[in-house]
Amino acid sequence: MTWSIVARDPEAGHLGIAVASRFFAVGCLVPHIRGRIGAVATQAFVSPLYGIDGLAALASGQAPADILRGLTARDEGRDQRQFHLIDARGRNAAFTGARCIDWAGHLIGDDISVAGNMLGGPQVLEKTLAVYRKTSRLPLAERLLESMQAGEDAGGDKRGRQSAALLVYRDQDYAWLNIRVDDHADPLGELRRLYAVAQERYLHVAETMATRQNPSGLIDRRVIDEKIATLEAARIAEGRPSASFATPLKL
Repeated sequence: MTWSIVARDPEAGHLGIAVASRFFAVGCLVPHIRGRIGAVATQAFVSPLYGIDGLAALASGQAPADILRGLTARDEGRDQRQFHLIDARGRNAAFTGARCIDWAGHLIGDDISVAGNMLGGPQVLEKTLAVYRKTSRLPLAERLLESMQAGEDAGGDKRGRQSAALLVYRDQDYAWLNIRVDDHADPLGELRRLYAVAQERYLHVAETMATRQNPSGLIDRRVIDEKIATLEAARIAEGRPSASFATPLKL
């Protein structure tokens, strides 16, 4: 009932998942990521354990193809499951059970896989993958959003639209970006709006957060305030409206 992208930025090593569905709160169960470890999307007759145990197996050094075989071998419901995963080295694998509802399938490329079930047709995944490959100069989050919209325009979930999510992890144990739309008439459009709002302040603050390498992070608020003020002035000068509905609180 879903289609998704699982991707790795080969230059930075960042990991990302984007997903959309005619199902409530798809971002709650489908995407699973650990920075520097890997990413898993579990869907169709979803089993969250594929995401949880898949990441644990990736952390132990197992190859995605071996994890796929191990998880499906123990699961009598595998014919109704679909999942795909990638590790921190860019190795990936995908599985679509024989009883997933048509149209269902997956495509795998270098540092990228797309998979879906109950779709409008194979063109949904083909367009999703094609746009991802054409947008290599964009940041990972934007590539994922552009690609998912292309899949939506090509037919998306054949039942309609309801929810979507976008996760990007860099090299830390927490997400650099994790935004969800749980119930909306145009979830991908709303996800793009939220991403625009995140660019106004949130992602600049995210750059200051504590890391394993720098447990203190950046604690001088003036640096981030000045950067936000500069960007806000440029936005006003260009006549671009704010993406948010309300004025965010100052740091």
